[in-house]
Amino acid sequence: MQIEVEVFTVNKRFPLTISYGTTAQTTNVWVRVLQDGVEGWGEASPFSASQIPQSTEMIKDELQRVSSDLQTFHPLQRAAIEQVLIEAFIPSAAKAALDMALYDWLGKHVELPLWQLWGLDLKTIVPTSVTIGINSPVGARNRARDWLQFTDVRVFKVKLGSQDGIAADKKMLMAVREEASTQDLYVDANGGWSLTDAIAMSNWLAELGVKYMEQPLPRGQEKDLAELKKHSPLPIFVDESCFNNKDIPKLANSVDGINIKLMKSGGLSEAMRMVHTARAHGLQVMFGCYSNSVLANTAAAQLAPLADYIDLDSHLNLIDDPFIGGFMQDGRFLPTALPGLGVHSASAT
Repeated sequence: MQIEVEVFTVNKRFPLTISYGTTAQTTNVWVRVLQDGVEGWGEASPFSASQIPQSTEMIKDELQRVSSDLQTFHPLQRAAIEQVLIEAFIPSAAKAALDMALYDWLGKHVELPLWQLWGLDLKTIVPTSVTIGINSPVGARNRARDWLQFTDVRVFKVKLGSQDGIAADKKMLMAVREEASTQDLYVDANGGWSLTDAIAMSNWLAELGVKYMEQPLPRGQEKDLAELKKHSPLPIFVDESCFNNKDIPKLANSVDGINIKLMKSGGLSEAMRMVHTARAHGLQVMFGCYSNSVLANTAAAQLAPLADYIDLDSHLNLIDDPFIGGFMQDGRFLPTALPGLGVHSASAT
């Protein structure tokens, strides 16, 4: 099979600030797998949640390095290809791009969308949350208003963990609540709280009607999650603390759910394993994203019927997404009925 790798840059309509930084522009990696006249597409977006940040250059270089080793394989040999990537220590985002490209190739080859190939039911997909980054109360209120005017929002995920402390977090969240009085609220601190602050915030957030809190404590502080769970009336989800299925058993007694992102997991294959591992441990499942275009988010949406919560909104905040794929309907982000991932180039329309 032939593998082609190139980069593309996307720009956010509104810069996004979380506890450890602000992004306004991202350069992602587009992977194409060609075999027997069929072309499968995948995407990798850089992220910094791991111990070693996965940059665009790293992802691109690693994909190009391993491409020659994969030329003798057929796209149907996913297990063998995955083993090559493991032995080559390919970063997870690069693996994700190749894995989704192989699945896209498969779906196009058999002329079925992946969700149908897996026997999933789109009617069970829940509404996606849309994100409001850390901001002033006025800025957060304006951002909520922008979202409400832009699309059919049923759920807001509000980023907290402000460097100004939990008092600033509370003021910002109250501003969103006042502007979005009928929408559900989720909260994600991106590891921005201490244990003491997380306990205090969990009780305050529960009184406000927030549904869950995500990654309240920093990655590396997982030992304190059990103590937090004892005192928290809210379900606790982890994101930065959970990359793949091997992380789940260690967390199972300390949290209520996990956030699966294709860039962390290494693709759809591992995401599926994570779903089954989480369910076996009685945990809930969420699908999330980094600065993905609609290509990678549509890939994740193929598994969306298996999730309790969905947070696939990054592409909605792009002004120059080069792809067309999944679509919003009644607050839900749905994949299409087209074969494979069901994504095509925006320039081709």
